[in-house]
Amino acid sequence: MNTFKLLSPLQLGLAATRSYGKHNKKFLYKDGKKYESIIYYPRTADQQDPPVEPAKLFRVQRIKPVKGNPYWEKRILKDLGLDGKQSDFTVVKNIPENNARLWKIKHLIKVSPVTYPYGEPTADDVKHTILKENGECLVTKDIGPVELRYGARDQFDQHSKRLDTDLLKKDARLKWLNPW
Repeated sequence: MNTFKLLSPLQLGLAATRSYGKHNKKFLYKDGKKYESIIYYPRTADQQDPPVEPAKLFRVQRIKPVKGNPYWEKRILKDLGLDGKQSDFTVVKNIPENNARLWKIKHLIKVSPVTYPYGEPTADDVKHTILKENGECLVTKDIGPVELRYGARDQFDQHSKRLDTDLLKKDARLKWLNPW
């Protein structure tokens, strides 16, 4: 015995349908600019990004412990040499392969671009190069031969307007005796 139950109009209005799948929002974003595989949506139509010179190297430091992470993240940290002390850091090239590896462990590390405020180091400057925590690579240049420095010292000593020790002592004594 088949019986059909009639639904009232109120019950029909409450019936909800569920649609599966992703919503296609391409119609909302019409002014996108495509850069290789990335679609960029500027805030205004005439907005231009400033030119950026990407860093050649990154200073990478681990900020979270290795323990408790999955084996693939531990393997990446070990390959980068960051599985030791937390204060250790490493320098990696800015290439797509390394960037993909760093992206997978971005929650465990701190990445700083390496900048050269006083110029890039050469092979001779290796002993005089310091890499700071903020990524600045400071290169102290050689000041030249000793003979040039001796000549500059003699020229300074013979200069008529230089402030030597005797003159400074005399001036300080006069100011002490008559400060006003």
